[in-house]
Amino acid sequence: MKNLIFASLLALITLGAYAIEPFGPVPAQRQLDWYDMERYAFIHFSINTFTDQEWGQGDEPAELFNPSDLDCRQWARVCKDAGLKGIIITAKHHAGFCLWPSKYTDYSVKNSPWKNGEGDVLRELREACDEYGLKLGIYLSPWDRNRADYGSPSYIEYFRNQLTELLTEYGDIFEVWFDGANGGRGYYGGANENRSIDRSTYYDWPGTVELVRSLQPNCIIWNEVGPDVRWCGNEQGSVGETNWARYNYAAHIPGQPGNTTLRTGEIEGVDFVPAEVNVSIRPGWFYHEFEDLKVKNTQKLFDIYLNSVGANSTWLLNFPIDTKGRIHHNDVKAITDFNKYLKRVFKNNLAENADVTTSGDQVELAFKKPVMFNLVQLEEDIRQGQRIDEFTVDAKIDGEWHVIADGTTIGNKRIIKIDNIKTDGIRVTVHTAAPEILLPNVSLYEAPEIKITQEKEKYDYDRSNWKILQPTAGENLSAMIDGDKSTMAWFDEGGLPNQIVIDMGQSNKMKGFRYLPDQGDSKLRGIITNYEFAVSNDGEDWTTVSEGEFSNIAHNPLWQVVRFKHPVQGRYIRFRGIRNSKGWGDFGCAEIDILK
Repeated sequence: MKNLIFASLLALITLGAYAIEPFGPVPAQRQLDWYDMERYAFIHFSINTFTDQEWGQGDEPAELFNPSDLDCRQWARVCKDAGLKGIIITAKHHAGFCLWPSKYTDYSVKNSPWKNGEGDVLRELREACDEYGLKLGIYLSPWDRNRADYGSPSYIEYFRNQLTELLTEYGDIFEVWFDGANGGRGYYGGANENRSIDRSTYYDWPGTVELVRSLQPNCIIWNEVGPDVRWCGNEQGSVGETNWARYNYAAHIPGQPGNTTLRTGEIEGVDFVPAEVNVSIRPGWFYHEFEDLKVKNTQKLFDIYLNSVGANSTWLLNFPIDTKGRIHHNDVKAITDFNKYLKRVFKNNLAENADVTTSGDQVELAFKKPVMFNLVQLEEDIRQGQRIDEFTVDAKIDGEWHVIADGTTIGNKRIIKIDNIKTDGIRVTVHTAAPEILLPNVSLYEAPEIKITQEKEKYDYDRSNWKILQPTAGENLSAMIDGDKSTMAWFDEGGLPNQIVIDMGQSNKMKGFRYLPDQGDSKLRGIITNYEFAVSNDGEDWTTVSEGEFSNIAHNPLWQVVRFKHPVQGRYIRFRGIRNSKGWGDFGCAEIDILK
C-alpha cells in the first residue's frame, strides 16, 4: 500500500489517538479546500478587450463592449477538460466597466449593444460553471478609473454595494480577488487627473473583510497580503524557493511597493496566509491579436506547475477572452496539450509499492527492483501547521547514500525536479523546530522529455546599420538594438523625461513600435510606464505619433507593443520616457524595435 505508515499516522492523528499539538498557525477549512483545487482559471474580459489595452482609462464608451459570439459554456468546457477546478472572472477591472448589470452604475453591460443591454456575463458564467461542475470566483478592482468619486468616502460605499451584489446574486463564490493596483491617473468622471489614496486606511479593509465573511463565510479572500491567501510577488509564474504559509497579515498593506516577504512568507508569521501564483497563458492579461503566437508551450506551463502547485502554492492561470467572446483556439490547444502531459507525468507513482520505514527525522523507502525517476514529491499534513523548514533527499546507489536534492520549506506539496536517476532506495531527512515531527508523504514520478522547437526573436527591420544618437552616455547602450533580450541598456540623464534617439540610416514605413524593458530577475531598472514616441525625416523636426501608458508593466515587464492609428514614414525615431515605475529618472531598455 502507498506509504502505509504515513497514511496510518494521519488517520490516527485525525482520530485523536496521538496528541499532536498544532505548531504555529493552522489553516481554516476554506484554505484546505482552496489548496485541494490546485489549478483554476482566471478570465480577463472587459472593455479593454475591445480597445486592445491592458488597463482602460475609464473613459471608453460602454458601446464598445459587443462580443459577437460570447460563449461562457466554451470557457467552462475548456477549463473542465484541462483539469481546472474553477474560474475567477474580472467582474470589474480598473476601468470600472461592469460585466453584470449593476444597479449602482450606468457603466456596465446594460448600456452596451451586446444582447441589447439585456445581457449578464456573470449570470451566464454562473450557469456554465454549474453545468460543468466548476467553482466560481470574482475579481472586483478596488481602483476605479471611471468613478468621479474615487478617492472620497462615498466610493467605498459604492464599492461595497457592488461587492454585495456579486456575493448575494450569483450563488456560492469560492474566491474574491481584490487587485493591489490602487490610485493613479484616470478619467474619474471627466476630471482626467492623478489621484492618490492612503492604501493603509482608505478602503477600510477590515470592514470589507467582515462584509465578505458575513455574506460568504466559505469564500477565500485574496488581497495581495491576505487575509486568506497572498500574492506570490510577480506575474511570471513562480513563488519563492522558500515559501512559508506563515505570514503577519496585519503588518502589511495591500498594494504597498517593495514587499519582499510576498514570495517567501515569514517563518515567524502568526497567520496562515499561503501564496497564490497568478500568471497568464500569454504575455498579456487581456486579449491582443498580436499575441496569438505567443502562447506558452507545454514546457513553460510545466515549469510554472512545478513552481506553483509544486512549491506550496496554487496556480491561477489566465485566459484572455477574444473579441468574439471565446478562449482562442491557440490557448485551448496549449492547455489541452499540457493537461495530457500532466496526466502522463503523474499516472504512475513509483513509490506506490515501496517498503516504508520511519525513524526519528527520517522516512526511508526501499524498492524490490530499482526505479527510474526525475521528480520527488513531498507533502506535509498542514492541518497541524507547516512545520518542516529544511529537508534532504538521498538515493542509495551501489549500496551508498548520495544527496540528490535538498531545500527549505515543503508545505502542502513540494515537487523537486532532478536529473533521471535509478535507485533501489530513497531516504528523506527533515528538520523542524516543532517539538513533534510529522514526516512527509513521499511520491516519485518520471516526467517524459518534452520536445519543443526553440524560436528566436524576430525583428521586422535589419537594425545592423542603426545608430544611437541619444543618449551619449550610459551603460551598455548598444544592448537596446543587439537582438539579445537578456542584455540591457541603462542611462540616467538627471531626471525624466529621458529619451532614446536613433538614426535608422534610411527612411522606413512604420506601423508601430515595441519596447522591451529590463529582463533582470531582481533590479528591473528604469522601467518606463508612460511614453511619447515621435518620428522625423531630418532629425530636427519631430512629429509625435503616439503617447500613452504601458499598463501593469512593473509587474509584467514583457514586450510592450504599440500600433499607430496610421502608418508613418521617417528615418529617425525618438522614444521618450515620461514616467517610470520607481519615480526617478533612470531609463532601461532591453530592446527597441519598429513594426513594418
